[in-house]
Amino acid sequence: MKKIDFSPCQHRTIEKLRYRDTDQQGHVNNAVYSTFFESGRTDLLYGPKPLHDHDGGFVIAHISVDYIEEIKWPGQVEIKTGVLKIGKSSVTMVQGVFFQDRLKAYSESVIVHVDKKTKKSRPLNSQAREAFEKYRIEGTNEA
Repeated sequence: MKKIDFSPCQHRTIEKLRYRDTDQQGHVNNAVYSTFFESGRTDLLYGPKPLHDHDGGFVIAHISVDYIEEIKWPGQVEIKTGVLKIGKSSVTMVQGVFFQDRLKAYSESVIVHVDKKTKKSRPLNSQAREAFEKYRIEGTNEA
Protein backbone atom coordinates (compact mmCIF):
# COMPACT_ATOMS: atom_id res chain seq x y z
CA MET A 1 0.00 0.00 0.00
CA LYS A 2 1.27 3.44 -0.87
CA LYS A 3 1.35 6.02 1.87
CA ILE A 4 -1.22 8.60 0.81
CA ASP A 5 -2.15 11.85 2.49
CA PHE A 6 -5.87 12.16 1.72
CA SER A 7 -6.22 15.49 3.59
CA PRO A 8 -5.80 17.67 0.47
CA CYS A 9 -8.21 15.44 -1.47
CA GLN A 10 -10.98 17.62 -2.85
CA HIS A 11 -13.23 14.94 -4.35
CA ARG A 12 -15.50 13.40 -1.74
CA THR A 13 -18.56 11.18 -1.96
CA ILE A 14 -20.82 10.20 0.95
CA GLU A 15 -22.59 6.82 1.08
CA LYS A 16 -25.08 5.70 3.71
CA LEU A 17 -24.43 2.26 5.18
CA ARG A 18 -27.37 -0.11 4.82
CA TYR A 19 -28.12 -3.03 7.10
CA ARG A 20 -27.98 -5.30 4.03
CA ASP A 21 -24.32 -4.24 3.55
CA THR A 22 -23.35 -6.32 6.59
CA ASP A 23 -22.35 -9.99 6.76
CA GLN A 24 -22.81 -12.66 9.45
CA GLN A 25 -20.05 -11.12 11.55
CA GLY A 26 -21.95 -7.81 11.67
CA HIS A 27 -19.46 -5.76 9.68
CA VAL A 28 -19.67 -4.36 6.16
CA ASN A 29 -18.98 -7.13 3.65
CA ASN A 30 -15.76 -6.80 1.66
CA ALA A 31 -17.68 -6.83 -1.65
CA VAL A 32 -19.53 -3.64 -0.64
CA TYR A 33 -16.24 -1.73 -0.62
CA SER A 34 -16.08 -2.17 -4.40
CA THR A 35 -19.40 -0.34 -4.61
CA PHE A 36 -18.04 2.46 -2.43
CA PHE A 37 -15.00 2.84 -4.70
CA GLU A 38 -17.20 2.71 -7.81
CA SER A 39 -19.39 5.49 -6.36
CA GLY A 40 -16.38 7.74 -5.82
CA ARG A 41 -14.92 7.03 -9.28
CA THR A 42 -18.17 7.53 -11.16
CA ASP A 43 -18.91 10.78 -9.33
CA LEU A 44 -15.57 12.11 -10.56
CA LEU A 45 -15.61 10.60 -14.08
CA TYR A 46 -19.25 11.10 -15.08
CA GLY A 47 -20.74 13.95 -13.14
CA PRO A 48 -21.67 16.68 -13.18
CA LYS A 49 -19.89 16.98 -16.55
CA PRO A 50 -18.51 13.69 -17.96
CA LEU A 51 -14.77 13.71 -18.59
CA HIS A 52 -14.86 11.33 -21.58
CA ASP A 53 -15.34 12.24 -25.23
CA HIS A 54 -18.92 12.01 -26.54
CA ASP A 55 -18.03 8.75 -28.33
CA GLY A 56 -15.68 7.52 -25.60
CA GLY A 57 -15.91 6.09 -22.13
CA PHE A 58 -13.83 4.76 -19.24
CA VAL A 59 -12.90 1.19 -18.32
CA ILE A 60 -10.96 -0.23 -15.40
CA ALA A 61 -7.66 -1.83 -16.43
CA HIS A 62 -6.50 -2.57 -12.86
CA ILE A 63 -7.81 -2.30 -9.33
CA SER A 64 -6.40 -3.33 -5.97
CA VAL A 65 -7.95 -3.02 -2.53
CA ASP A 66 -6.36 -3.07 0.91
CA TYR A 67 -8.72 -3.59 3.84
CA ILE A 68 -7.47 -1.86 6.97
CA GLU A 69 -10.22 -2.02 9.60
CA GLU A 70 -13.78 -3.28 9.68
CA ILE A 71 -16.82 -1.00 9.50
CA LYS A 72 -19.99 -1.69 11.46
CA TRP A 73 -23.51 -0.54 10.62
CA PRO A 74 -25.13 2.04 11.09
CA GLY A 75 -23.57 5.22 9.79
CA GLN A 76 -22.11 6.60 6.63
CA VAL A 77 -18.78 6.45 4.86
CA GLU A 78 -16.86 9.12 3.02
CA ILE A 79 -15.00 8.11 -0.13
CA LYS A 80 -12.07 10.36 -1.00
CA THR A 81 -10.79 10.10 -4.56
CA GLY A 82 -7.51 11.48 -5.82
CA VAL A 83 -5.33 11.19 -8.90
CA LEU A 84 -1.76 9.91 -8.62
CA LYS A 85 -0.78 9.86 -12.29
CA ILE A 86 -2.13 11.09 -15.62
CA GLY A 87 -0.99 9.20 -18.71
CA LYS A 88 -1.73 9.62 -22.40
CA SER A 89 -5.03 7.72 -22.23
CA SER A 90 -5.13 6.59 -18.61
CA VAL A 91 -5.32 7.90 -15.10
CA THR A 92 -4.20 6.23 -11.87
CA MET A 93 -6.62 6.93 -9.05
CA VAL A 94 -6.32 6.34 -5.32
CA GLN A 95 -9.30 6.16 -3.04
CA GLY A 96 -9.88 5.87 0.65
CA VAL A 97 -13.03 4.79 2.48
CA PHE A 98 -13.34 6.67 5.76
CA PHE A 99 -15.69 5.88 8.64
CA GLN A 100 -15.80 8.24 11.60
CA ASP A 101 -12.76 10.03 10.13
CA ARG A 102 -10.64 6.85 10.10
CA LEU A 103 -9.24 5.23 6.94
CA LYS A 104 -10.84 1.78 6.66
CA ALA A 105 -9.90 0.71 3.12
CA TYR A 106 -7.66 1.87 0.31
CA SER A 107 -7.85 1.30 -3.43
CA GLU A 108 -5.61 2.06 -6.37
CA SER A 109 -7.00 1.75 -9.88
CA VAL A 110 -5.98 2.45 -13.45
CA ILE A 111 -8.78 3.85 -15.58
CA VAL A 112 -8.42 3.96 -19.38
CA HIS A 113 -10.25 6.26 -21.78
CA VAL A 114 -11.53 4.15 -24.70
CA ASP A 115 -13.29 4.62 -28.02
CA LYS A 116 -16.82 3.16 -27.74
CA LYS A 117 -16.71 1.63 -31.24
CA THR A 118 -13.19 0.23 -31.43
CA LYS A 119 -12.86 -0.49 -27.67
CA LYS A 120 -9.24 0.67 -27.98
CA SER A 121 -7.57 3.27 -25.79
CA ARG A 122 -7.85 6.86 -26.87
CA PRO A 123 -5.98 9.93 -25.61
CA LEU A 124 -7.58 11.96 -22.84
CA ASN A 125 -8.96 15.29 -24.03
CA SER A 126 -7.65 18.56 -22.63
CA GLN A 127 -10.74 19.14 -20.44
CA ALA A 128 -10.28 15.73 -18.80
CA ARG A 129 -6.58 16.38 -18.21
CA GLU A 130 -7.38 19.74 -16.62
CA ALA A 131 -10.06 18.20 -14.39
CA PHE A 132 -7.78 15.33 -13.31
CA GLU A 133 -5.02 17.83 -12.44
CA LYS A 134 -7.38 19.45 -9.91
CA TYR A 135 -7.60 16.14 -8.06
CA ARG A 136 -3.90 15.24 -8.12
CA ILE A 137 -2.45 14.19 -4.77
CA GLU A 138 0.97 12.86 -3.86
CA GLY A 139 1.85 9.30 -2.91
CA THR A 140 5.08 8.08 -1.41
CA ASN A 141 6.87 4.74 -1.60
CA GLU A 142 5.24 1.65 -0.17
CA ALA A 143 4.56 1.99 3.55
